[in-house]
Amino acid sequence: MSKKYFNLLFCVVAFFSIQAQTSKPKFKVIAFYTERNDLAHISFVHEANRFFPKIAAQYGFSYDSTNDWTKMNAKFLAGYQVVLFLDTRPDDSSQREAFKKYMENGGGWIGFHFAGFALTPSDFPQNWDWYHNEFIGAGQYKGNTWHPTSAILRVEDNTHPATRRLPTTFKSSPNEWYSWEKDLTKNPSIKILLSIDSTSFPLGTGPKPYEIWHSGHYPVVWTNTNYRMLYMNMGHNQIDYDNHTNKELSFQFDNEIQNKLIIDALLWLGTGKK
Repeated sequence: MSKKYFNLLFCVVAFFSIQAQTSKPKFKVIAFYTERNDLAHISFVHEANRFFPKIAAQYGFSYDSTNDWTKMNAKFLAGYQVVLFLDTRPDDSSQREAFKKYMENGGGWIGFHFAGFALTPSDFPQNWDWYHNEFIGAGQYKGNTWHPTSAILRVEDNTHPATRRLPTTFKSSPNEWYSWEKDLTKNPSIKILLSIDSTSFPLGTGPKPYEIWHSGHYPVVWTNTNYRMLYMNMGHNQIDYDNHTNKELSFQFDNEIQNKLIIDALLWLGTGKK
C-alpha cells in the first residue's frame, strides 16, 4: 500500500469516526428509577441500564438514566422526547405536575412493571388519581402471580407500531404478573396491545393458591390513546429467594421477541407524532 493511499484511507476512516461521534441523536431518552426495596426490581433496573445504552447506539438515539427525581421538572424534561419509569413513580407534587404537563404536551413515556403499582395502604399508596386512574387507567394493584414464570402472550392489536413485527403469540421472559382494580376493556381511552393467552394457565407456582391464575383476561401491555405512552407489566426478574442466595435466575432482556416490542415502542415514541 502506497503512503499516499494509506494517508487517504486514514483520513476517510477518521472523518466517518468523528462524524459518528458528533452526529445528533434521532431522539433522547431519560430513564428514572428509585432502585430500592425489592431485589427483583433492582435487578431489572441494572439490566435495563445495561440494555438500553446498547440499543441506543444501535438505533441512533441517546439514553440517560437517573435516580434523582428532582430532575422531574419542565426545564430538564424539555431536553428529552421519551421518559421511562423503570420501577417507581414520582411522589413529590411538583414532580408529578411536571410529568403530567410533559405528557399533555406530547411527550413520550414507557412505564415498566412496578411503575404502575399503587395500593392503599402501602409504601406506594394510590394518591395520584390522574396517573393511576386516568393516565394508566388500571387503578390500584389487585394481585399477582408467584413465582415469576414465563407466559404465552397474545397480541390483541397488530396494527400498532409497537406490535407490528410480533407474532400472534410468543413466550415472555419470566415475570411476576399483576392484576388490577379496574377493567381496562371498559375504558374507551385504553387500547390493549398484549394480554396473557389462555394457554398460559395455570400461571404461577404458588405456594399460595391465589398466586396461581387458572383463568381470566389479564392485559399486560396497553396504551392510552390520549397520550403517547405504553405501560408494560414486564420488569420483575426471578431471584432465588427460596434458598436465600438472592441469585438472579432470569432476565427480562434475554428474549428477542419481547425486545422487539420494547425497541419498536421506543422508536415509535421517539420519532412519532402525537
